[in-house]
Amino acid sequence: MDEKLLDKKATFLSLDLDDRLLRALGNMGLVHPTLVQAKAIPLALAGKDILARAKTGSGKTAAYCLPLLHKILSTKDGLPINSEHRKQTRALILVPTRELAEQVTKYVSDLIKFCGKEIAVVNIAKSTPLHMQVPLLAEQPDVVVSTPAKIMKHLVSRSIDLSQSLETLVIDEADLVLSFGYEDDVKGIISRLPKIHQSMLLSATLNKGVDTLKKLVLSTPAILKLEDDTEESRKLVQYVVRCTEDEKYLLTYVILKLRLIAGKCLLFVNDIDRSYRLKLFLEQFSIKACVLNSELPLNSRYHIVEEFNRGVYDYIIATDESDRMGEADEKAEDDSDIEAGDNVEDANNDDGSNVNEDKSATEDSDKKQKKEKPGSKSNEKKASGKRKRTQDKEYGVSRGIDFKGVTAVINFDFPPSARAYTHRVGRTARAGNRGMSLSFVGKEDVKSKTKDHLKDEAVFERVAVQQRKKGCEIMPYKFDMQQVEGFRYRSADALRVVSKTAIREARIKEIKNEILNSEKLKSYFEDKPNDLQFLQHDKAVHPSQVQPHMKHVPHYLLPKISGIAQADGIATTPNVGFVPFNKPKTNKRRKGGRRPQKGADPLKNLGKKHRK
Repeated sequence: MDEKLLDKKATFLSLDLDDRLLRALGNMGLVHPTLVQAKAIPLALAGKDILARAKTGSGKTAAYCLPLLHKILSTKDGLPINSEHRKQTRALILVPTRELAEQVTKYVSDLIKFCGKEIAVVNIAKSTPLHMQVPLLAEQPDVVVSTPAKIMKHLVSRSIDLSQSLETLVIDEADLVLSFGYEDDVKGIISRLPKIHQSMLLSATLNKGVDTLKKLVLSTPAILKLEDDTEESRKLVQYVVRCTEDEKYLLTYVILKLRLIAGKCLLFVNDIDRSYRLKLFLEQFSIKACVLNSELPLNSRYHIVEEFNRGVYDYIIATDESDRMGEADEKAEDDSDIEAGDNVEDANNDDGSNVNEDKSATEDSDKKQKKEKPGSKSNEKKASGKRKRTQDKEYGVSRGIDFKGVTAVINFDFPPSARAYTHRVGRTARAGNRGMSLSFVGKEDVKSKTKDHLKDEAVFERVAVQQRKKGCEIMPYKFDMQQVEGFRYRSADALRVVSKTAIREARIKEIKNEILNSEKLKSYFEDKPNDLQFLQHDKAVHPSQVQPHMKHVPHYLLPKISGIAQADGIATTPNVGFVPFNKPKTNKRRKGGRRPQKGADPLKNLGKKHRK
């Protein structure tokens, strides 16, 4: 954690939290709260509604989890051991994606490590069928973590009732909830909650969607705005390269193989097929990368993120489907429309004066924005018309997920909106660490018939304007293209191997692995071992062939930059000293006498030797 994010004057002990929670925090190595925690926790313990804005990695999750758990423990301590009211669902945490739900559930489990059986937490955002989750909810867990759509289904089916027991409602990553099309679900959830309950909204940005939620959920809230854009801009260096489609693969190969960017990287693409194409392309050069997309099961996605955080993989090729989720740019939408200023705390305005300050800007944006809502049926039809594959609608990778130690973000495909760009590059330069982003913007290509480069340029212009408002500048990534030209034929060879058939086989292989590792199918394969045997011995019809010589970079191809020859997978020339142009003459005679005369018959000479 960055030292600048911590409040050195305060400790968790000074926040009057439960001893069991303090013990868990000590076990996690946490002593000082962050700024958002030091401000939000006392307000939450006082029972106030909260709207908090703080940058990614600033400790927002603990800011709402700690007071929420403290309230539950305090309530239970005041009840008799045999009381029926001890078993009630008192807190609901809503998140936009399943990945974030897993992350929050794990964090809550760490905090209640020393609470014994006093607090139970359940994550119902998983892809488990509703009827299998009913027994879990029947136990009335203290904390429920879910996406709005999933909890709404349970409320409608009456497998859970929160109308009397709920005390705290939390909406994390609030700016994404409405952009993912959850507005109707949130309204339905609010109508089924007690009239008196505490609500907390937390977000990295404040926009029109958050303002809508604020009016819907909060009552005279305390507003915390603790993000420092100028400080964040200094730690994130942004670059852009204008290149053709083939040059994207060429530059990615050179950058990763020569380790021009050291450390962990996230590579974002806009389509699932392209993620597998890039993965197979990198495999040609023995560059290991894993794929993260909405077709993979939730457990597999969560496992991939954990392995990346542990350092098993250095590269993740993530499919960002924010355009499918309806997260598009809005002409009148800007953080400045809602914010009165950064680093402002309004904890004492119970009359809601701070809320009214930004009403006028929001009303103006409402008048300008009378367009189709994101996530509407017409938009869904357009998206589903392209692909009929089953995709997780509650998938999200560019926001919320805790990728640890990301050195760089590479936008292999430029994002479809300025908001998506902000969310992508926000995966690096987190928690006070430095980071960089490199974006490929398409340029006109004679070989390509598409006009995607025009779309990229239009979005890039909006991104550049947005970043300049924050005091950031996207600089051109400078390099000598002549030194890269030597790698072009290798890149072209690798792309020829990665055909549509190879991509299809790679996707089938992923599905096969999921079937073999599935817990639900274990009993099926035990009953039918022949099916398992067939699946294990089934081989790809047209497997992607990896050429061994592509693993190493020949020494003559290396750019003339000091230190690059020491990179992994690069064939270096041993130091053999001075080598003369002509072979030195020697006066050594052959053993066995005179040299044979030119033109002599070797068979006759052989006969003479035998006669002797």
